[in-house]
Parts: sequence; C-alpha cells; structure tokens
Amino acid sequence: MQHTYFYHKLTKYVFLFIAIGLGVWIFRGHKQPISAPRDFAAIKASGVLRVAIEYNNLNFYVDSNGLAGFNYEIVKAFARDMKLRVDIRPVMSETERLEALRKDTVDLLACNLPSTIELKDSLLLSSPIMLNKQVLIQRKRGIGKAPYIKSQLDLARKTLNVPQNSPAMLRIQNLSNEIGDTIYIKEIKQYSSEQLMYMVEHGDIDYAVCDENIAKQYAPHLPHIDMQMAISFTQFYSWGMSKHSPQLLRQFNCWIERFKKTAEYKHICKKYVENLNLKQK
Repeated sequence: MQHTYFYHKLTKYVFLFIAIGLGVWIFRGHKQPISAPRDFAAIKASGVLRVAIEYNNLNFYVDSNGLAGFNYEIVKAFARDMKLRVDIRPVMSETERLEALRKDTVDLLACNLPSTIELKDSLLLSSPIMLNKQVLIQRKRGIGKAPYIKSQLDLARKTLNVPQNSPAMLRIQNLSNEIGDTIYIKEIKQYSSEQLMYMVEHGDIDYAVCDENIAKQYAPHLPHIDMQMAISFTQFYSWGMSKHSPQLLRQFNCWIERFKKTAEYKHICKKYVENLNLKQK
C-alpha cells in the first residue's frame, strides 16, 4: 500500500512539473521585448500569426500522433485559410497570457475566456467559440476530512483555489454577495486549474474551480473527484485579441461563423468535445 501511495504522489508531481516546464520552456524561448501593436494587415505582411494557448487535455496537448486539441485545430484551420503560418506558444499562466497580449508579443489568445464586462474592458473578445460554465472541484462524499459541499450556501467561509488572475474570481466574488457570506479565494501562481484538480484528488487542497468542459476531460482519470455543483451559469466563451487589432477581430469573427457550418468543424467537435455543451450551428 505504501508503494502504491508513493507511486500516485510521484505521478502527480511528475505531471505537474512536466506541464509547467513545457509551457515555461517554450514560452521563454519566444520571449520578446514589448512589440509594436499589430493588426491583420501587419500580420498578413509578416506571414505569421502568433498564438498563446493553454496546455490541457481538451484544447492543446501532445499525443502519439503529435500536437492535438480543440483550440489547436481551430486556430490551425484559421491560419491555413488566411494563408498564415501559425506560431503556437503554450502558456500555462493566465497572467502571462494576458501580459503577452498587452505587450503585443502575441496576436491571439486561443484560450476559453468568459464574455464578461471586465474582460471586454481590457481586450477584444471574439464571437463565441463554445458554451461552458465553472464548476466546483471537490472530493466525493465520504473521501477525506473536508466537508462535502451540497449547495452554494455551503461555500460560506470555505477557501476556493484558482489559478492566478482566473476569470472565475469575479464569479466567486459575486457568489459571495449572493449567499451573503464570505467565500475566500486563494490564487495559485504556479498551477493551472487542471493541475489544481489533481491536487484536490490527492488531498493537497480541498476545493478548486474549473471550467466544466475541461473538468469532464480529466474526470475519468480522477476517480475521487466530484464536479456536480455549478459555480456559474452556462455562458459564452470566446478568444481574446488586443484592443489594437479590430481588423483581426473582424476577420476571425467572419471566418468562425462560416467555419461553424462546415464538415471540418463538426468533425473537430465530435473528435474533442462530443457530449459536451458545445455551441454548434
């Protein structure tokens, strides 16, 4: 039993360090000083679309056949149709992705961002890519010592772990107001929401918040995890672009609306997010 426990703990941290290391190593290899803002004409002239993407089991990952993922295949199709080469930059941290866009070292955030007023104030959001919601990640009833959360009211005085600068923070603050009690938020700088799921599974933390679509991808590998309680309503999720790139936004929005009607898009949906709440037209 001790050997099994040690193996699971070792596997957990190997996963965390590999995922973090891949994102940091690749992104630092591309680090640049603050660049001049680029809109679609400048991107076309350069021939390269620079894309920050989050590494996880749904949107971008490496399998036996190479690079894969829902967002990865969509951004590849967009770059192909625009006759651009795509420069993919995996970035684990929400903070670093937003900073890269602010410094104009990337042109596009191919990451699932909720369409909130706060995000719209700081960047341009595309037409919806998918429907999603945020869910509570906890251990199943009877596993561990932490109280099992049955309703949002039970979140009073509990601490929810989220990645640093996660869009979930605003929703948790609003939820705290709705239940009339404090919900504590702990920002974790090093880890993504998927890695926090592993930490809940292994008892390192008690509660985290994650996008439902991503949580469903990891759930089969985390037998002790419960993700039944919603933190937010179902809402639209978009990709992000700089305020300096309105032409890129228009090009992408026109393209994605056409692309949603194609057989290629339906194939990508079936391949990656079948049975999830994906908006398909």
